Amino acid sequence: MNAYLILEDGTVLKGKSFGAVKEVISEIVFNTSMTGYLEVLTDPSYAGQAVTMTYPLIGNYGVCKEDMESKRPCCDAMIVREVSRRASNFRNDKSLISFMEQNGIPGIEGIDTRALTRILREKGTMNGMITTNENFNLDEVLPKIREYCVTGVVKATSCTKAYKPELNEKTWNGIHPLPYRAERPYKVALMDFGAKDNIAQSLLKMGCDVTVYPQDTKAETILAENPDGIMLSNGPGDPKECVEIIEELKKLYASDVTIFAICLGHQLMALATGADTEKMRYGHRGANHPVKDTKTGKVYISTQNHGYVVKEDSLDKNVAVPAFYNVNDKTIEGLRYVGKNILTVQFHPEACAGPKDSEFLFGEFIDMMKMAQK
Repeated sequence: MNAYLILEDGTVLKGKSFGAVKEVISEIVFNTSMTGYLEVLTDPSYAGQAVTMTYPLIGNYGVCKEDMESKRPCCDAMIVREVSRRASNFRNDKSLISFMEQNGIPGIEGIDTRALTRILREKGTMNGMITTNENFNLDEVLPKIREYCVTGVVKATSCTKAYKPELNEKTWNGIHPLPYRAERPYKVALMDFGAKDNIAQSLLKMGCDVTVYPQDTKAETILAENPDGIMLSNGPGDPKECVEIIEELKKLYASDVTIFAICLGHQLMALATGADTEKMRYGHRGANHPVKDTKTGKVYISTQNHGYVVKEDSLDKNVAVPAFYNVNDKTIEGLRYVGKNILTVQFHPEACAGPKDSEFLFGEFIDMMKMAQK
């Protein structure tokens, strides 16, 4: 069945439909990872977005449910050059096509994804429609496409009540080595703004006692539990939309509890302390982004998924200083807060399918909690 990708600038690309057959309007972004398409599909940070995979063959190792970053797919659609009909992997549970069909996620293949990526790089991230309707009218659909806006996605992807996650022993023992172990089970409150499961799994693997809280949890509720540390998760959408969350983070900042934040959590803490954020031209999405540690000068390869960034000229250097920079475009990739036990990063140290270069930051978080007890 033919399918069409219609961009808000009027560009129309023709391909073939796979996965669920449905029409969607979404923000079109691209990811440069060679592997990890299941993690991309199930990453809550992609809520409200359709993902273009630049690697030309997607689905060749199928779907392994243990690798999912949430209980269900979160992105709106997937755009690929070619989708594999055959999966070669001893861990495979089902094909990517059947997984997308069962979860109501449409896909379009046969698109020149490298050409589409060049369009998005040159013109910036755009909205688009994926449809199987061959009789679409551009004059009718373009206003609808241009009106689309990603909103309400943090609430939509967060949990609705607090819970204690369990360690997936099979995944960790079978695939990942144990890089660090806490001296005792430090009590960590994980704020779920659309958290990837591997954030909680990374903390559990290192021996922490983790409780996950919904995005609208009051600071007083968190602090009443007397946690050793607070983790602010990744998540989707514009950080400035999270007005109520930012107000609660101001209270957590003032509490002097140790805090580690990732991606959206990094942006929200910056906003809570007076800095500003802005939307990037096309964002950073992939598993090959180099970041430089300002303290050591070391460069790490990181996984990233964000369309917003903290503006360096908005920082009060008496409040926070850059901890990491992006080697490619010099944007801020992390902050250390002056006089506070707070570290925030824009990239993903819990990255799955990888790389694992920055996983040591979870160990640093544990060291921060340890030092705070002295």
